[in-house]
Amino acid sequence: MMSDSAQPENCSTYRRRFPRFFISMASWSFMLIMLQHIFIPPLDKGQKYSHIFFRKPVSTILTIPEDLLNGEIGDKANQKLPTVPTLWLTKGEHLFHPIIVRVANEYEIDPALIKAIIMAESGYNPKAISKKGAAGLMQLMPGTAEALGVEDIFNPEHNINGGVLYFKRLVDLFEGDVKLALAAYNAGIRKVRMYQGIPPFKATQYYIKKVFKYYEHYRQQMTSDLKQA
Repeated sequence: MMSDSAQPENCSTYRRRFPRFFISMASWSFMLIMLQHIFIPPLDKGQKYSHIFFRKPVSTILTIPEDLLNGEIGDKANQKLPTVPTLWLTKGEHLFHPIIVRVANEYEIDPALIKAIIMAESGYNPKAISKKGAAGLMQLMPGTAEALGVEDIFNPEHNINGGVLYFKRLVDLFEGDVKLALAAYNAGIRKVRMYQGIPPFKATQYYIKKVFKYYEHYRQQMTSDLKQA
């Protein structure tokens, strides 16, 4: 049995150790937060949420839909589009370029379009997680990733393979309509079917226009690389 005289000493020791533990935890937490901001770029705003046809093979798409260029889609059409990728993101795009090209060709999807989707979804951050729980380069929801057979959602190759497969299924589902496929990728198949077209969500409408803006950039980049090869 503990004596009464021993209790104050133990309590005093406990009081001294207790604050040190929390001070140490707070210091480590602060360091982790700082490292995250230094080494992981901020996520693209479009990820917080989320008719052209394939008359020919997808790789032959070389133009941007006129309604997107002329600002005829949604109330957010006049909003300033994001600039082309920064140097850091360009490095990320080069890092995953071989995987993107191989998987996109396998599913007969233009690699430049997949690059544009990845840029809009995660900004080429393989560890990106949205508020809704979508994760990885192509921002797959855990349930969707599991259904697609994705083993590791944060593995770039697994994520890209699952994301391109899912997008290919959406393209087939909407009979080659790329804009509807993008709308479904962002807002969900149910929403597209409910509104019988692109949902009247500003975020989704802006997302589609943003993807095509990036697509134009990557298409020109890849065309230039082919000419120089």
